[in-house]
This record gives sequence, structure tokens and C-alpha cells, in this order.
Amino acid sequence: MPIPFETAATAAVPITFVTKPGWEAIRAGLAPAARQFADGNGFVGKPGVCLTLPGTDGTVAQVLFGLEEADAGSPDPFRPGALPGLLPAGTYRFANAPHDARLAALAFALGSYRFGRYRKADGPGAKLVPPDGVDVVAISRIAEAAVLARDLVNTPSNDMGPEQLAQVAADVAARFGARFNCIMGNELEKGFPLIHAVGMASTRAPRLIDFSWGDPSHPKVTLVGKGVCFDTGGLDLKPSSGMLNMKKDMGGAANVLALAQMVMDAKLKVRLRVLIPAVENAVAGNAFRPLDIFRSRKGLSVEIGNTDAEGRLILADALAYADEEKPELLIDMGTLTGAARVALGPDLPPFYTQDDTLALEVARCAREENDPLWRMPLWAPYDSWLDVKMADITNAPSGTFAGSITCALFLQRFVEHAKSWLHFDIFAWTPSAKPGRPEGGECQAARAMFRLLGERYA
Repeated sequence: MPIPFETAATAAVPITFVTKPGWEAIRAGLAPAARQFADGNGFVGKPGVCLTLPGTDGTVAQVLFGLEEADAGSPDPFRPGALPGLLPAGTYRFANAPHDARLAALAFALGSYRFGRYRKADGPGAKLVPPDGVDVVAISRIAEAAVLARDLVNTPSNDMGPEQLAQVAADVAARFGARFNCIMGNELEKGFPLIHAVGMASTRAPRLIDFSWGDPSHPKVTLVGKGVCFDTGGLDLKPSSGMLNMKKDMGGAANVLALAQMVMDAKLKVRLRVLIPAVENAVAGNAFRPLDIFRSRKGLSVEIGNTDAEGRLILADALAYADEEKPELLIDMGTLTGAARVALGPDLPPFYTQDDTLALEVARCAREENDPLWRMPLWAPYDSWLDVKMADITNAPSGTFAGSITCALFLQRFVEHAKSWLHFDIFAWTPSAKPGRPEGGECQAARAMFRLLGERYA
């Protein structure tokens, strides 16, 4: 999708942002005909309401767009992301400053997204002249990465299996000169038994995608993304309603690739490594079973409490592999638990870390990037819930409490040497459209993490 910025426009239509308290002053400055037109349409600066004012020749002369007051309880800095779906084709500019010009420009780009792989999508024809002082290259970098994540999540599983996901990762790696490797099929059985167990029932072979980029002397940052390209639940089969949107179960991988693309494009001073276990959790005669026990890469024996808790299994082997290099920062992302959605909803992914200083950085970057995240506790007393009699650990404790926390505690067992570890339990989906966030696949946590990495390793 082309990023909708126009840097050489000479006759861009002005967009005037209006709050209810500021409407009278702006109204008084309008030409009489425009003032009458606005009054006739009942415009008062209500947030999200857009009004195009005609010129004497009938073309759009000015746009009025309502925003929340800056000191409102929860002003939406992405509110201008609704504009691409409201404006006629043309080139526009901000006539006055929204609450955050950089986030408003980013929201405009993100709100222009349309997924058009299978049917012609009449994308918005509105383009924006970037506001003064806004780095259009930096904004475009973030928007392009978000498009990558959204496209990957939106693509159905028949066209986005482990092989196709690996090819996309290889293309991203090749674009930036990264060193790419992929271990697949039965080659995984010895070194990555949990990844192999989850993926072995599918006719589409499982893979461990692995690429590295950057100067080896720079601090090592490793990203791990859950790449379950479709999840039936395995022998603990999901109901049809639960299976309906499982094409998005590789959303962790999609967002890790988006973050990696931003890091490499910005040439951050890191030694980046990306690990994506890519599988399909299918049903067949050789599928792994409840109460099977597998020896993980780390050596811990894992009893299968539920075959539908497969994401943490593949992440466990990948995290153990990443941890062997003792990275300075180890980040994993996955669409892991319904419990996270029950607790925090679809728009607010939880994150986990034992590093309090890092947690404060993450929270601040999430606020500043309007990429919402919320810290949840690695509550040590629940760790005993993972214990079972026949193995070192279970992937799915009995009971229904604290599912996102126990998932994080399970993964923590496989991280020992990394200086700091961050775990994100994301949704990677927008159920209903919001400004800057069309319905469908979503880029979550990646923008906040890019800001954090940029501040640390610019």
C-alpha cells in the first residue's frame, strides 16, 4: 500500500482542527458563506465529525474536523486517522496543530490502509502534506511496517502457511542484507522437540525461521514471534466459533517482523536476531496428544495439559535457543491467551517482565506512541500451578484462573541468561474499526518497542 504523503503539493486543502470550546473563534474567522454552510450542517466541533466547506467554484476549499479538548479525560491522538475514510480524493494539509502533529500524521497513514489482495479495494484518495517539523521518512518507516504486519495477519491460512511466512521473513532479511536460515520438518525433532511436536501433524512442515543482522560488536537484541499459521486446537479441538479467526494466530510473528523491519531500516546500533517458530496445529493420526510428555530444548520435560496451549510450547523452544546467546534484551510476542482479552480487552495487550526499570520505559513509550500496553505481574505464588507429577512442568494448568499469568510463568522457565526479558500477549486484531485502526489485522506493541529500541540504540 502506498504511504499517502505528498511532499510537493502547492495547493493543498487546509484541514482545520476544532474543539467545541474553540469553535466560536474559528467560526468567526470563516467567510460568511462558509459560516452559514457550517451552521446549516449543525457543525459545532464534535469529536470525529468532518465537514468539507465548498469554495465558490464548488470544489473543497477547507475541511473542519472535530477533536476532543486537549485536557479531556482520554483524548484520542489517532482521531485524525478517520480522515482518509471521510475525505474526497485530493491533497490536504493541517492548517493548525492537532494535539500531536506527529501522531496525527501517522494516524492519517495508518487510517489509509486497505487490504486488497483478494478483491479490489478502493483505497482512500486523500493524501497529506506532512506537517512542518514532522520527519516523513520516520513516519513512513513505521507505517510501512504496520502495513506488513496487517497484511500478514489478514492473509488467510491457505496462502499464509509456514512456508509462505518463511518466505516473507526471507524477503525482509534479504532487503536489509541479513543472514537467513530455516530449519524445517524432521530436522527440528532433535534440537526443537516442542516445535516439532506441535507442527508434525500438518501436511505443511513446521519451521524455525532464523535471521541475524547488524554489527556483532553491538548489543544483542533478540525478537521471538509466535507463528502458528492456523490453530485448530489440535486434539483438544476448538469449536467452530473459536477456530473462525485463527488465521491471526501468527500475529506475534507478524509483529516481530514489523519491528525487525523498523529496526533494520533505521539502522539502529544493535545486533538483531529474529526467531520465528512457524507451525500449523492440525489434527491427524500423528498429532500430539493430551498428557504426552516431551523433552524441551532446555531439557525440561513438558506434559501436555492441553493441545490448544500450543503457542507457549513453540515459543519455549525458541526462547531457550535465543537465551543460549545471553542477549541484552529478549522480546517475545504471541497471540496466546483468551484470558488476556478477558482481563484487558482487544486494544490493551499485557506485557510481563521482572525488570522494573524496563517496565517503566515500556509503559512510557506505549503512551507516547499511542500503542497501548499494560504491565501484568509474574506472580511467583502461581508458579507452583505449573507443577505436575509425571514431568517437570505442564503447558496448561488445571483451572481457569490467571491464564495469561501462568502462560508467562511457563515461558519464564525457559529464560535464564538474558539480561532482560519482555513478554507480550497480544491480540493482533481490531474487531471494530477505530480512527487509524481499520477492522482486521493489527500492529500491536511493535511501535512502542521500536521507540524504546530507538532511544536505547539510536
